Amino acid sequence: MDVIFQAFGLVATWNVVLTVLAASIFGLIVGAIPGLTATMATAMLVPLTFFMEPVAAVGAMVACSAMAIFAGDIPGALLRIPGTPASAAYVEDTYRLTQNGRGELGLGACVLFSALGGLFGTLVLIFAAPSLAEFAMKFSSQEYFWMALLGLTCAVFMGTSSPARGLLSLFIGLTIASVGLNNPAGVPRLTFGSTEMLAGIDFIPVMIGIFAISEVLRTVLSGGGGVEQAPKTVGNIFRDWGYMLKTFWRQSIRGNITGTAIGILPGAGADVAAYVSYAVSRRFSKTPEKYGDGHVEGVIEAGAANNASLSSAWVPALVFGIPGDTITAIVIGVLYVKGMNPGPTLFLFNPQTIYAVFLIFILANLIMIPLGWGLIKFSKNILRVSKQVLMPLILIFCIVGAFASNNAVYGVTIMLIFGIVGYLMEENGIPIAPCVLGIVIGPILEKNLISTLIKSQGDFLAFVNRPVAFAIFVLFCAIWVSIIYSWMRPKPVAA
Repeated sequence: MDVIFQAFGLVATWNVVLTVLAASIFGLIVGAIPGLTATMATAMLVPLTFFMEPVAAVGAMVACSAMAIFAGDIPGALLRIPGTPASAAYVEDTYRLTQNGRGELGLGACVLFSALGGLFGTLVLIFAAPSLAEFAMKFSSQEYFWMALLGLTCAVFMGTSSPARGLLSLFIGLTIASVGLNNPAGVPRLTFGSTEMLAGIDFIPVMIGIFAISEVLRTVLSGGGGVEQAPKTVGNIFRDWGYMLKTFWRQSIRGNITGTAIGILPGAGADVAAYVSYAVSRRFSKTPEKYGDGHVEGVIEAGAANNASLSSAWVPALVFGIPGDTITAIVIGVLYVKGMNPGPTLFLFNPQTIYAVFLIFILANLIMIPLGWGLIKFSKNILRVSKQVLMPLILIFCIVGAFASNNAVYGVTIMLIFGIVGYLMEENGIPIAPCVLGIVIGPILEKNLISTLIKSQGDFLAFVNRPVAFAIFVLFCAIWVSIIYSWMRPKPVAA
């Protein structure tokens, strides 16, 4: 108990509280701007942490990343432009809810279940960090290979209305992910002689192009946006909380567990957690045909998962010094600078500091509700702005975000090209989500495939000769058998 009281003393100081509050607001602003990711927001804070106390520095990172992941949901719901990659998993549903005059339902779900997911992941971090990290350390390239294949299977779930088009979108994403030198062999692929393409195609300009620029193109080609009559307001986001908690509590718990499990795996992160949870939600839903048309069920499960994974990603980071995602990779550097070397000794020699970090996790997820409400009240004014004015402003933000991804005009060019690609895909009924998922998971799949084959000297039995890998393989096969069976079984004839 003395350690906990000492931790409270470290957190309950004016400089720590103000730092967490300022970092939270900064994270909300950056996360709400398309193209400026949670990782970018965290990285931008690093120079400032050199002038902070250790607890305040880590607290700023925690609060900023949590707010940025949530804030990406807001432009997705209002403009169909996800602010962060994690928000792209369920952007169709939140945007359709807004278009149908139920924006408060989608945004309310994002605020509530993001906060609950973050709190769940924090509790797991507090009570089970050492044992969960030990389990995660048992994962090798075989297990990650099958996990990546499971993630790609989500593309089939997302495209169940037309599996062929869903797979086509997935292959487009995998092709994009294979460009450049960033492959195990270091061989230039699909570069067409361009030196800039040797570095590959960055995910951020692609995402901005597919979602934001395609929307700008659609508005321009439809005559300036005067045809679509979007609602001009968003109601009380707290109104449906009781209904959602009562009706979708199972989905919330499942999203929390899925996000936490994925978060503790090094290299997975909130993006993968959101896509996997959305696919799982759709697979087990009683009304899967409603997904993508303004259904809040998938939003709840995926929104809970991405923030739960954000907290649980700290498990391997704190216990073993192995980053769970790109954000914790940045934070590990800050921990070393502040003399808080991650590892088991951190829990032995600085327990009060660790508990202080845990308390900041809880504080950040609690203040997400009032700060998120304030940002939504401010942001919903966007719906009152004429699209003739709004679209040029969006285009400016998109250009800034694409340029900032690699500080080169190359990013802007990629954004424009994939804006056209995204527009053509949607005009021909090809879903966007599988393409995005292929870009995210493709490199993970290839890296672990080649690593396993190198270690086993080409023996394919190595993929299933470990207990955990074999269990995931069996699960993967069972899922595909159920998918194929659902495609082949006779459909009931309407009377």
